[in-house]
Amino acid sequence: MKYAHVGLHVTNLEKSITFYSKLFGAEPVKVKPDYAKFLLETPGLNFTLNLRDEVSGNQVGHFGFQVESTEEVIAHKNRLEENGILSQYDEMNTTCCYALQDKFWIHDPDGNEWEFFYTKADTDVHSGNDAACCSPNQPSHAGECCDTSVTHEKNSCCS
Repeated sequence: MKYAHVGLHVTNLEKSITFYSKLFGAEPVKVKPDYAKFLLETPGLNFTLNLRDEVSGNQVGHFGFQVESTEEVIAHKNRLEENGILSQYDEMNTTCCYALQDKFWIHDPDGNEWEFFYTKADTDVHSGNDAACCSPNQPSHAGECCDTSVTHEKNSCCS
C-alpha cells in the first residue's frame, strides 16, 4: 500500500485549505474550485477536501488506500474476497476527482466506505459527467454516474 486516503466534506474550501496547510505544514498538490488534494509522504496520506453546500455530523466522505498499479487493486480485491469481504462495486477506467482511476469499493460493518484505487493520470474534469465529486452513496447525486464504464449502480460518483 502506498497511501492511506481520507476524503473530507467541507463547506468552505478556502478556509479548509488554510487550516489543513497549517496543520500538515504543506500546501495542496491540486486545487480546483470544489476540491483540494494534499499528498503527504510522511505519514503516507492522500487527504482530499470536497466542497459541499451543507454538512452535518461526521464529515468523512470515505476512506481509502491508494496503490501503485491496477494489478495491486485487483490483488487487494482478490485478497479481501478470499477473506469473505466482497467488493460492493468496481470502477475501472473511471474519471473522478480530476483523475483517471481503477478502483473498487467495500463497506465496513457500520457502513463506512473504503476504496482501493490506482490513479492512472490527472484529468481536467471532476468526474465522467463533470458532476461534483461524491462518495458512492451521496444522495445529492442520485441517478448520476461518473463514467459509462462503471459496473455498479448509477448513483455512484467518485472518491
